[in-house]
Amino acid sequence: MINWFNEKILLGMNCREYISKHATLLNFMALIILCFSFYAMAYRLIYGLGPATNLSDTYPWGFWISFDILAGIALAAPGLTVGTVVYLFGAKDYKHFARPAILSSLLGYIFAVFALMFDLGRYYRVFYVIGWSWGLNSILFLIAWHFFLYIIICLIEWFPAFFEWLGIEKAKNFFSKLGIWATVFGVIIAGGHQSALGGLFLVAPTKIHPLWYSALLPLFFLISALFAGISMVIIESTISHKVFRDQLKTFDRADFDNKTLGLAKALVIILFVYLILKVLDLTHYNNWHYLKSEYGYWYLLEVVGFVLAPALILINSVKNKKVKLVRFTTFWVVTGVILNRFNVSLIAYNWYIPLQEKYYPTWMEIALSLGVVTLIVLFYRFIVRRMSILS
Repeated sequence: MINWFNEKILLGMNCREYISKHATLLNFMALIILCFSFYAMAYRLIYGLGPATNLSDTYPWGFWISFDILAGIALAAPGLTVGTVVYLFGAKDYKHFARPAILSSLLGYIFAVFALMFDLGRYYRVFYVIGWSWGLNSILFLIAWHFFLYIIICLIEWFPAFFEWLGIEKAKNFFSKLGIWATVFGVIIAGGHQSALGGLFLVAPTKIHPLWYSALLPLFFLISALFAGISMVIIESTISHKVFRDQLKTFDRADFDNKTLGLAKALVIILFVYLILKVLDLTHYNNWHYLKSEYGYWYLLEVVGFVLAPALILINSVKNKKVKLVRFTTFWVVTGVILNRFNVSLIAYNWYIPLQEKYYPTWMEIALSLGVVTLIVLFYRFIVRRMSILS
């Protein structure tokens, strides 16, 4: 048992060697973040939401919902995008991106639910939605079930790598055969709750600024999740191929760059679809006059600065095969998606309230979310170093 633990978990080292090797500055910084985060988690659980956050009846949803759920779930869409392309549309050339994308989605959803537990008043009743409380007319009920089912789907898609690591060949082959069916079901489930997250705000037409409120919010959330997913695949592959270079037995830089440019082409198309729908939405609601206001300038920053501008840069980058610029631009796109989620749920929410009465998160709200992101990175690194994710 000790030999198995040292071989599988400690990568062939004993405990002292393992701790010594990982006593690095980055790990020390991660430890500090986690200490503050765990303190915030404990404080919230002991003293409640009121003392730990700045939430109120005016702002019942704050930083945790905007960042951990709305933005986090959008950024956890690599499995939806790449899984669909590889397993449903037969783009086998991109299969190398599939396992890392599925792992990113799995960890993203698991830790999004983990973070959500701290935002719920009665967090200990989170499992009631599965079998004890059926709110069939509730969008939140739909989202809860979709999260539950999609985590199971991601587990099924990840299990071949897991059982390959354990050396259980029969289980690996069994879940490999289920992969295509899990992907088909996952597309339906993921697409449903990505749009449903936007649908949550359809009940607040008077609270959200007219530039962001639209009957197309579910569609906007779905499309933006698609280009967020593709962007995250490029970002994740860029970082992992550099950090875990030793995991790649055969690595063709030219082929990897070509695949990245291929993903960038798809990203451009989706960005322009989103942009066209935004313009049509402005025209349909005749909201052009709002563009001359302070909120209008902020809206233009989001749409022009984080949708149109990166789309044009990506076109030039693909045309001239500037792969590094493509990778930089995807960070830009992801920032725009996060900004959009904050605009809809916080910045443009209760837009008529004076600035001094707006909601601002406490340090504990930010620390808890940073801790969740740190845990995702640490678990991703832990799994990739042990299982056949990149190779």
